[in-house]
Amino acid sequence: MRLFVALLPPPEVLDGLDAFIDPFRAAWPGLRWVRRDLLHVTLTFLGDVDDLTFDRLLPRLERAIARHDRMRLALVGGGAFPLGGQHARVVWTGVYGDRRALAGLAAATNAAGRRAGLPIDTHRMYRPHVTLARTRSPIDVRRLLEPLTTFASAPWHADAVTLVRSHPPTEAHAQPDYETLKTWSLR
Repeated sequence: MRLFVALLPPPEVLDGLDAFIDPFRAAWPGLRWVRRDLLHVTLTFLGDVDDLTFDRLLPRLERAIARHDRMRLALVGGGAFPLGGQHARVVWTGVYGDRRALAGLAAATNAAGRRAGLPIDTHRMYRPHVTLARTRSPIDVRRLLEPLTTFASAPWHADAVTLVRSHPPTEAHAQPDYETLKTWSLR
């Protein structure tokens, strides 16, 4: 099963984000906009996990998450990967607030995955974000990034971490479906 660990923004934050990006959806048909129910802040991408590793993973994640306090976060601004936006494949909004705590939580869930035997990439710098749209072929989104930089959501308290299973899409251009497997509360 394909898994990741995430924070889920609350509905009122997603309402504000939806209202802000809605006009851009029609104006940018070359982008595949992520469905609202799929929006999340990835802490750790775990990849494909077999049943034995899954059983080792759960208690490690629980212990790692239990050591972290809830944090105040907000979605702010936007950008693209690769950075700059001239040849973008991903458009995102940033995550701000208790970023040091957020990075520590991401490092802890990474370590839990490694201790369970998963090949977690430790060399990539953690850039907290919520993916808004993707494209298979790189496009220039600099005109989109300019207004996106003005976005700021209401702040919220992230108080839980979710283990999510990603089910592949059944149609060629469809998006995956996500299934919540477990949720742990932050202190």
